[in-house]
Amino acid sequence: MTTSYPVPSVVLSVGGSLLNDGKPNAEMAKKLASAIQSAGVPCGIVCGGGQQARKRAQSARKKTGSEFEADLAGIKITYKNADALREALGPEAGSKVFKDFKHAKKAATSQKYIIMGGTIPGITTDADSALLAESLGAKRLVNVSNTAIYDSDPKTNQSAKKFDQMTYAQLISLAQKSDARMAGTHFVFDLLACSLIARSKIETHFIDGRDAGQLKAAILGEPHNGTVVRE
Repeated sequence: MTTSYPVPSVVLSVGGSLLNDGKPNAEMAKKLASAIQSAGVPCGIVCGGGQQARKRAQSARKKTGSEFEADLAGIKITYKNADALREALGPEAGSKVFKDFKHAKKAATSQKYIIMGGTIPGITTDADSALLAESLGAKRLVNVSNTAIYDSDPKTNQSAKKFDQMTYAQLISLAQKSDARMAGTHFVFDLLACSLIARSKIETHFIDGRDAGQLKAAILGEPHNGTVVRE
């Protein structure tokens, strides 16, 4: 008998920095999978590339002088990271990583977890996660990285202010200052992704995915110590 699942109402954008610190981090994939499973709800999941993707992108950029080729090189690594998380989640995550939204949506009721990597050059996995949420009609997106949102980089500014809550407009304003639109650049959430969640009013949570309790709370829409973006 075929199992049927509800269409996911939450999408996770899993930062590559958690899944790949130069090579796929199998232990972190297992930890993330355990936290996701503990929430008990179907999820769409998009995985980033991390350090290895940045290195591959830089190498491709140097060799070809092409941002398009740099993006393609980074996207390949997102598939490896996504596959590691898929395996950690087990049979309910299906047998493959999806590379387009059409096929991901088609599988949404036949497996509990829909796993994707990147899609096309010029589009980050942040934006992919927002597009997947739009495709599925999900109204909550969880950005799973190693930080909440601050008004400046807390690594270089000890007085950086963390936002507990903020509006879409405030998030877009921050993104405009840091989005370089180049493969391998680092920012919390890129400008296109911010615009997408704003247009579809997708409540977005930014949490430290290394804390399983925080991840579970964000998936369920419960209070956590990260940042929540809404109107």
